[in-house]
Amino acid sequence: MSDKLTRKFLKQLDRKVWLKKVGIIGVGEYLPEKILTNAQLEKMVDTSDEWITTRTGIKERHLAAEGQAASDLAIKAAQQALANAKFKAEDIELIVVATITGDMSFPSTAAIVQNKLGAKKAVCFDISAACAGFIYGISVAQQFIACSTYKNALVIGVEVLSSITDWQDRNTCVLFGDGAGAAVLAEVAKGGIISTYLGCDGSKVDILNLPAGGSRHPATYATVENRQHFLKMQGNELFKIAVNTMTKAAEVVLKQAGLTFADIDLIIPHQANARIIMAVAKKLGIPEERVYLNIERCGNMSSASTVTALCEAVGEGKVKRGDIILLDAFGAGLVWGACIIEW
Repeated sequence: MSDKLTRKFLKQLDRKVWLKKVGIIGVGEYLPEKILTNAQLEKMVDTSDEWITTRTGIKERHLAAEGQAASDLAIKAAQQALANAKFKAEDIELIVVATITGDMSFPSTAAIVQNKLGAKKAVCFDISAACAGFIYGISVAQQFIACSTYKNALVIGVEVLSSITDWQDRNTCVLFGDGAGAAVLAEVAKGGIISTYLGCDGSKVDILNLPAGGSRHPATYATVENRQHFLKMQGNELFKIAVNTMTKAAEVVLKQAGLTFADIDLIIPHQANARIIMAVAKKLGIPEERVYLNIERCGNMSSASTVTALCEAVGEGKVKRGDIILLDAFGAGLVWGACIIEW
């Protein structure tokens, strides 16, 4: 067969026939020991436990210890995921770290993790997709494994949001926490990742961002004095967009997979706000018992939220072999992502 005919044949061939099936074969998480409760926040800013709980569903959040960076949290989650998957660090071929609070601007936190883990042959890079970071990460890793570029991957979602939280801003400081989750991806005989859907609307970057510290506004006395090195968020506007966008993402990824909401055993959404999550579930017609939440104990951990919730759901037996789960996330960018997995 000529090269031209071969190319034509491959274009006509259903990609699912020749691409490998990729699944998550091990998960792990790490939450810092320090806990900040709503009662403690009442002594820091003008707020109350009732106000925080009613509007967000959050009761407490974990905070990294002094000197504890993103890679430190990531390593602990990665080690647990590797043990769960019965993998050795030296066997990992790709490390993808999703984070917006890496150890430093460069090199990548993934490179630091590679060295600390001893995963010497792994190709490494970071992804900056905020709260949708973990879904972006597993989508990227899936492509590499499905096409046989790499045999496996370690995908980590990690944040030390306390490092960029303005503890004088009562509207944002009550929301965020620190933590890390990790997943090992590899070829599977059946099931695995069925469908992914990613999106972005760059016209709304001002709704949620970190104004200074990049090339647009490098650090100066003025940026520090103006508290521009702390995250800024337009919460009310973000709420409505998040509900609509997460709902649409779920609908699209289900359609791609040829499934309905009746087929979904459990939804594991980004843990941004309990009211957002329940509003999405209501619009999708999914009962609360099929929605997994850990926001009460963890707060919003951005890219770490979805993967830690997944890890906990698996550990609690709420995700079993053969179950169909939906991951759904939305964050700064504005970006969003949804993924359907047969466990």
